[in-house]
Amino acid sequence: MSNDKKEKGFETINPTTEKSIKHYDFMTEEQAFAAVKSCHEAFLNWKIKPLEERAKIIKAIGKALDNNKEELAELMTEEMGKLITHGYQEIELCSGICEYTATEGMKQLQDEERTLPNGGKGIIQQAPIGVIYGIQPWNFPTYQVVRYAIVNLMAGNGVLLKHAQNVTGTALRLKTIFEKAGVPKNIFTVLILDHDLSDKIITHDLVRGVTLTGSSGAGQHIAKIAGEALKKTVLELGSNDAYLVLEDADIALAVKTCIQGRVYNNGETCVAAKRFIVVEKVYDAFKNAFVEGMQKINYGNPKDSDSKLGPIARKDLRDTIHEQVVESLKKGAEILCGGEMPDGTGYFYPASILGNVKPGQPAYDEELFGPVASLIKAKDDTDAMRIANDSRFGLGGGIFSKDEDKAIALAKMHFDTGMININSYGLAHPNMPFGGVKDSGYGREHGGFGIREFVNTKSILLNKN
Repeated sequence: MSNDKKEKGFETINPTTEKSIKHYDFMTEEQAFAAVKSCHEAFLNWKIKPLEERAKIIKAIGKALDNNKEELAELMTEEMGKLITHGYQEIELCSGICEYTATEGMKQLQDEERTLPNGGKGIIQQAPIGVIYGIQPWNFPTYQVVRYAIVNLMAGNGVLLKHAQNVTGTALRLKTIFEKAGVPKNIFTVLILDHDLSDKIITHDLVRGVTLTGSSGAGQHIAKIAGEALKKTVLELGSNDAYLVLEDADIALAVKTCIQGRVYNNGETCVAAKRFIVVEKVYDAFKNAFVEGMQKINYGNPKDSDSKLGPIARKDLRDTIHEQVVESLKKGAEILCGGEMPDGTGYFYPASILGNVKPGQPAYDEELFGPVASLIKAKDDTDAMRIANDSRFGLGGGIFSKDEDKAIALAKMHFDTGMININSYGLAHPNMPFGGVKDSGYGREHGGFGIREFVNTKSILLNKN
């Protein structure tokens, strides 16, 4: 491939076979700006459709996703390497989001009337604001799109999508599915852009809001550009979620759940369980069972039913996590299992556990985006909670304790994150808010909250003089 061709576009690569899937050309500035304008023009018609009509189309998208489940799951596996069974689960979640949004959106977007102090009447409308630009990552190629696009379509907004390059095929396939379900042409638009042109889209006059799922560094960059242009943002960023195993925990349940939480989606999940903070009293029992369980997690072709772990999505991402492991070892961590770069074809990395994890090591301070667990010993329950909060991140986390009331109290009063699982692990629920604090971002999605992030809460006043 010539250098000119590289500059104009990119190849998507199958991380299991390391073979090229397809070449895509970047849009020119003229093409991208024309697409923004077309989306805005579509918005002018879409925003005046009755809520009932928009809800009907949103429900149809959910059904269309179900009807295309096998094809879509296979495409996601080919592009980023998730287990195909996890792809099915992802699409089922997306269908649930569509159904919930179509129903709950009707409630959240209804006009509200209030009596004014002077005896007049006030009307509060949740009005759509225009074109919303979404910059999304590759780890959940369908869910990341559905999570922000569906609520904004229901709210009456236009939606632009810049998806991660390696899942461009999924982005374009979703566009086709949406339109076949009844979404008007151009109201949901896929932009294939380089980063410089993406920054220009943020400041485009017709773009009214920006939502990003990505790293903290990307969040700082996007928020700065959007803020200077007075554009609202919603940021769902990285994390280093802590799962606490307290003195009275059910160890067998904790081990089983923590393994699932660390290796699900090949460990490439913002709300994956990453730091495992175990009190001294039960540390050895947990450690021995955790290591034994992680050693049984075999990697292989994600389309094979016997595989429990697929490849890392890209070669550079696998290199990064291995460098973090090596650097942690240099600074005093120890390998309890895994931790070695495998030979052969495919960007595989084994299920791994690092012990003796301390501040100053990447395994303690940074997000490890892959199947590598950081095992940390705490003196007691109070110390475990202190270590959990000793992070610049605050997206999710978990607590294992047989005393649910105690665990809930810790979650409410002390755990400084947006989401906490008690004696369980989960990704997201359509009816519960999703988002974080600190370097994990701001704003909320799901649970009826996301649908009001990009609306104009408009006051219409009928004063009684």
